[in-house]
Parts: sequence; structure tokens; C-alpha cells
Amino acid sequence: MKPLRIGVLGAARIAPTALIAPARSMEGVEIAGVAARQPDRAAAFARRHRIAGVYPSYEALIADPAIDAVYNPLPNSLHGRWTIAALEAGKHVLCEKPFTANAQEAEAVAAVARRTGLIVMEAFHYRYHALVARALSIIASGELGDVRHIAATFRFHLPGKDDIRWRLPLGGGATMDAGCYAIHMVRTLAAAEPTVRTARAKLHSPGVDQLMQAELDFADGRTGTITAAMRGWPLFAIAARVEGTAGTLRIANFVMPQLWNRLTIETQAGRRKERAASHPSSYAAQLAAFLTAVRTGVPPITDASDAIANMRVIDACYAAAGLEPRAPFMN
Repeated sequence: MKPLRIGVLGAARIAPTALIAPARSMEGVEIAGVAARQPDRAAAFARRHRIAGVYPSYEALIADPAIDAVYNPLPNSLHGRWTIAALEAGKHVLCEKPFTANAQEAEAVAAVARRTGLIVMEAFHYRYHALVARALSIIASGELGDVRHIAATFRFHLPGKDDIRWRLPLGGGATMDAGCYAIHMVRTLAAAEPTVRTARAKLHSPGVDQLMQAELDFADGRTGTITAAMRGWPLFAIAARVEGTAGTLRIANFVMPQLWNRLTIETQAGRRKERAASHPSSYAAQLAAFLTAVRTGVPPITDASDAIANMRVIDACYAAAGLEPRAPFMN
């Protein structure tokens, strides 16, 4: 079987870790080309990562019949536009999170994917790691009793003022960048969709949140909380917590579990710690899942319907905090 030939939109810093490195150690995948707004930047990126194809524009890469699939790590507010363009050109798409600027745009992407019959997958790589599977198995075992509350936190410090993640037209903000992970983790552990009861944001600049805290409700009476920050104290925190009537599960570093992770389970029987295997990495597992979805036609876990649900919660957090949802970049 011929390898799946993937083209990369943009010379993004995440691409070598998220796609290029795992592809080199995986049969059936080839990173075949790259395009960037500045052709010289694409050429330099291709030389550095030994990519054969260099395209003068995103349009040229998408139009090439030799490209089977597209990896889209562009700024948040460009995700929807270029994912739709790739699908319309007959390419499967692995799109970085957050999937689109808002839920309405996510629904538009999903409609195109349905019409074309192509695979579109949101790159929540952590979801494909053994850590999440083990956490879900602990919850399903009943060891924690009836789950009452689920919380997730992702905080990090983003220095400077010029990073695109601070730019409103490019879909910036803590809820989009870090909060999408926290929201997705709560939804995953709950296996259900929440509503947003309250939300509070601290702004970095007009319309752009550096902190978001939200309280969530589930239809069955469970509650949740999410905290996302790109500035403030503590400078760094990645954790989730599941509280049940018979015990508590704490999950450390769910975002990058291959670097280090820990599960701590506390019940009347005592306290124990577990670690999930580091290999394969979350990125390798994600790429394998994408390849399988393309080959079989079976939607992946983080498909368009899952992405729509996540974007709805992101939009609801902004609305509850008195902010507007992000908008697609129109230029």
C-alpha cells in the first residue's frame, strides 16, 4: 500500500514534534510537502526537516493531486477556512486544536466533511495516549463510586506581548489555547456534554483572556470546573481530578503524558500511584489513529462531532464571562 502523503500548511513550531518526528518512525506515512506564507521560510523548513516538496502557497499544496492529506497547524482563526479548502480539494485533514474559531464554523467544517466523505480529525493528541485509557478504566471500574465532580487545569506562562496567541484576530486567548484542553479533558472523563453555569475571565487586552475559570453542570447532576491561563500564578499546572462517592482520582500532566505522568487513586482501601507507559508518545498514537481512520473510513475519537461539542463549551465560556466568541480571520 502506498504511504499516506501529508502536506503541512505553515512552518509552525509544533509541526516537528506533532507530526514530522512520529512520521519518520512510522510505516505508511510520508511528509511530502510544506507551504508557508513566505516561500523562503517554507524552503528553510523543508531543508531543516528533509521534506522534498516546497509549495509557493497554501493553495498550491492543497491543489497537488500527489498530496493525500493535510496537517493544519495555522493560527486558530484560520483553521476552519483552510480545513474546508483542503476537504474541498479532496484531502483528509488533521487539524490542530482548537478546531475552528467557534462552534458555528466547526459545524460548517463538519458539513463539508460529511459531503466529501473525507476524514477530518482534531489534533487532541493526549486523547490517544495510554494515560487517558487508564483513567477511563478506573472510573468505569466503579472504584471511585458515583462520580460527583470533575475538574481540569492547564496553566502556563506565555511571555512577551507579540505572540500570536495574544492576538484577537488570530483567535487568541487562554480559553482557546489552554482551555480547549481542560474542557476536552472534563468532557472526556465525564463521557457527557456540560453546560456552563458561570465563567470569569481576566483580560490581557481587550477581548483576549489571559485567565478563564468556569463552573460546569451535567444533566445527571455531576459538576465540573475548568481553569485555563497563559499568565499568572502558578506559572505552570496541568492536572485533572475526579471526585466520587468512594474515592478520588488525580491525573498529573495529561497534556504531555509521554514526558511524565501520574495517576493517584485514593479510596478507603488506601492510596496508590500509577504511571502509564510513555511509549508510544501521544503524537505517535495520534498519527497512527489518523492513518487508521483514513485507511478504514472509520471516524477517529476526536472527529468533527467531538470538535463541535468542544467548541460549543468554549463559546459558552466566553459568553458567560461577558466576551464574544472568536471569529474567523477574514483577510
